[in-house]
Amino acid sequence: MLIKVPPASLPKSSEITAESVYLNRRQLIGASLSAAAMLALPACADASAPSQSSLKFSKTSFGKSEKLTPYDDITQYNNFYEFGTDKTDPARYAHEMTVDPWSIAVEGHAEKAGVYQLEDILKGVQLEERIYRFRCVEAWSMVVPWIGFSLSDLLKRFAPTSKAKYVFFETLYRPKEMRGQRSSFSTIEWPYVEGLRMDEAMNPLTILAVGLYGEVLPKQNG
Repeated sequence: MLIKVPPASLPKSSEITAESVYLNRRQLIGASLSAAAMLALPACADASAPSQSSLKFSKTSFGKSEKLTPYDDITQYNNFYEFGTDKTDPARYAHEMTVDPWSIAVEGHAEKAGVYQLEDILKGVQLEERIYRFRCVEAWSMVVPWIGFSLSDLLKRFAPTSKAKYVFFETLYRPKEMRGQRSSFSTIEWPYVEGLRMDEAMNPLTILAVGLYGEVLPKQNG
């Protein structure tokens, strides 16, 4: 199943305000189930403090004994090469990305493939806070209080068939708004793609994040 993001010319839903639209990147069904989902993120005027768009969520026991990484560090030290290779580039340039309206295309081995408005995808979802330790292969880590829900809950809604072996994610490709994609120095083939085996995607610990620290995700964390 492949999830692609159509142009921003699609009609805007009136049910959810722009600040409540989320997206996370890197990031639903393909190879047999693929997904290109960059969960749309609302704008964040100041990366040094939480936004004014609070989320309703329930607490969980995940990582409750962990010491949280400060909000400033989480939102200003990011890998998001669409905006540049320096860790501070995403916070500096992510505001240039348009995220409203946002839709997600689901293709592949799924009974309910199609194009969905993001707000419809998130409608009725029960959000919860999970504190996970994020470990990067670059040898740094953060403890992040993510807000989201199990990816498996979303995949089940598309009814993947027995032929679906992987979940394939394809990110937004919009060079005019994402300067890293138009850089002549980039060695990455755009759009960026990533994937999970179905057993990994359906594991209840795999979270689809739409917020952190109780607020909607800032764009640089998408």
